[in-house]
Amino acid sequence: MMTVSRALRGVEGVSETKRAEISAMADSLGYVLNSNARSLVHARSDLIGISVPTLFNDVFADMMEGMKRTFEKGGFSTVVNTSDYDCEREAAWVNQIITWSPSGIVLTGRDHTKGLKERLSRLTIPVVEIWEATEEPISISVGIDHEKAGYDLANYAVQLGYVHPGYVGPKDGADQRADSRLRGMMRCFREHLGDKKIRRSVQDVQNSFKAGAWGTRQLLEEAIPPDVIFFSNDHLAFGGISACDTMGLPVPEHVGLIGFNALDLTTVLPRPLTTMSTPRREVGTISARNLTSLIHGVAPDKVTVLETEIIEGLTTRAQF
Repeated sequence: MMTVSRALRGVEGVSETKRAEISAMADSLGYVLNSNARSLVHARSDLIGISVPTLFNDVFADMMEGMKRTFEKGGFSTVVNTSDYDCEREAAWVNQIITWSPSGIVLTGRDHTKGLKERLSRLTIPVVEIWEATEEPISISVGIDHEKAGYDLANYAVQLGYVHPGYVGPKDGADQRADSRLRGMMRCFREHLGDKKIRRSVQDVQNSFKAGAWGTRQLLEEAIPPDVIFFSNDHLAFGGISACDTMGLPVPEHVGLIGFNALDLTTVLPRPLTTMSTPRREVGTISARNLTSLIHGVAPDKVTVLETEIIEGLTTRAQF
């Protein structure tokens, strides 16, 4: 009975072969999980609340795809909120969703209002914080180390011989993950280039293509332009490529361009972008799996840190 229950609820501890066998038996019998009965036992609904900053880019859409499929296999329904990177808006939504007695809550990142963190810490509702790994999660955390990712990108550029870095991204506080990556870049450049600071062009990332083009043009029109420009995401970097083409500046001969996330967009560009691949679908799948386990009393790893990978394109020069 325990094995059947674990298999049908999507809980860890059952092999994929056995899970498939049990699912086939359930299908042949026409059996489905009784969510009302489970709610009475646990005094909770079968609802999972998910809060992400936006669904208007591939990053969070990819994570959602991994999460929803996993939750559906476990018999859970999901309701999604977009916070627009606003912690107060996130807190207001969570306070509302708590009144529905959800089985679990998914939050993005580690930055939340103090009041929300304190309230969730007092409650027994399992919470998973995704996308940005944190050593002190509310319950559990699944993501990447964004500061390390920024450091690794900067170190890659330094090894290629770049010495005048520029950066196009959102203003401080608008995207905490971008802030963390920028801190990592700045730390790397201080270590390798001394007091030389990274020159920044702050942009409104709501219109990423235009923002990337405007930011790139702004940096390249300076008296001493950067020899490499980092972008907080690949959409901005695409705008940067377009700006260089319009200005007649060859890439990477005049300036190197480096994006972030390795979005599908980069696979169809005439000039492959140098970027960093992030395990977005894996973040979604693993976070949903771990939260499901926690809901059913099986303790997963408190913190799961996934790896990133630099993808060498044709927008940076070859190593010396």
